[in-house]
Amino acid sequence: MKALRIYADPQARRHLEQGGLQARDVVTIPAAAGGPKGLILGALDRFIFGDWLAPTTHAVDLVGASIGAWRMATACLNDPLAAFERLEHDYIRQHYELQPGQKRPPAELISERFGANLQAFYGGRVSEVLSHPRYRLHMLTSRGRHLLGHEHSLRTPLGYLGAFLTNTVHRKAMGAWLERVVFSTPGAELPFATGDYRTRRVALSEANFMPALQASCSIPFVLRAVQHIDGAPPGAYWDGGITDYHLHLNYAAAPNAINLEASGADDKRAGASKGLVLYPHFQQAVVPGWLDKGLTWRHRATHHLDTMVLLAPDPEWIKTLPNGKLPDRNDFTHYGNDLAGRVKAWGTAVQMSRQLADEFQAWLARPDLGQVQAL
Repeated sequence: MKALRIYADPQARRHLEQGGLQARDVVTIPAAAGGPKGLILGALDRFIFGDWLAPTTHAVDLVGASIGAWRMATACLNDPLAAFERLEHDYIRQHYELQPGQKRPPAELISERFGANLQAFYGGRVSEVLSHPRYRLHMLTSRGRHLLGHEHSLRTPLGYLGAFLTNTVHRKAMGAWLERVVFSTPGAELPFATGDYRTRRVALSEANFMPALQASCSIPFVLRAVQHIDGAPPGAYWDGGITDYHLHLNYAAAPNAINLEASGADDKRAGASKGLVLYPHFQQAVVPGWLDKGLTWRHRATHHLDTMVLLAPDPEWIKTLPNGKLPDRNDFTHYGNDLAGRVKAWGTAVQMSRQLADEFQAWLARPDLGQVQAL
């Protein structure tokens, strides 16, 4: 059974018709929120960053929220292949012991342990991320406003209820409750236009890297918000997936979009695209925000994704994974204190995901446009 599906919007498909997909064509790589679902993309990450992109010399913007931010920051470390292997190992084996009667551990405990894990992973290595010669990192967070400006046992649930109701009417109106704050490599411009939603940009530094990354992964009510990040506006910062779950951003109108001619493409192909967005994802739909998960009319592709090539596992192949699904946060509850059982299930899914990378590598060598479906 085939594991990989490839999707492309019209402009990206026209580019592929001119000669397939070359590493030099890729100028942006997004990485979605989604918790353990991101584990299924580990083999693709190792191939893309450890092998395929390595010989190129052009700049690439890496955009991530939540686990996607962790993955893209990992890509910026020296020896990304070893770094991704460690990320996979550490993520699979994270464990929070449940006490009798508990369905999940307290948010304070999870935040404390998660912060310690990030320190163990990136401690002494933040300079590698910030000074990467080619990769420009952009980590997305959600900053609370008004009722959500400070975490509070009563104000926070009320604020998220307001955000939910407002978002149902109009996504942009949710900016009254939450705003997108992007922590970027110093000097790097955003690789997407920001007219869609209230947005701020903050330069990453040694002082704010860890808090910003933890904030990007801080799911409301599961982890504590991160307060008052250095160099950023004051307030409570939560998971970047709340505002940008699957990073449905306006890449096509990026103010700093790179023409392929500048990336060394031949004359025939130059100008056909501003550079492609390569998106390893765990599903076809690119859902704008976490609160849009149930609003299926917002799951359709838009012109924002015109330059995107998306890689995702086939839904039928997913059914062959342990438990017939991708790893997800419900597994923490399902397996409870059975760490060995969860590690086995997730480890098996990760091993099976190597097929995704193998099929992508084979497609690059012999591009078949018949395998490319509409996004």
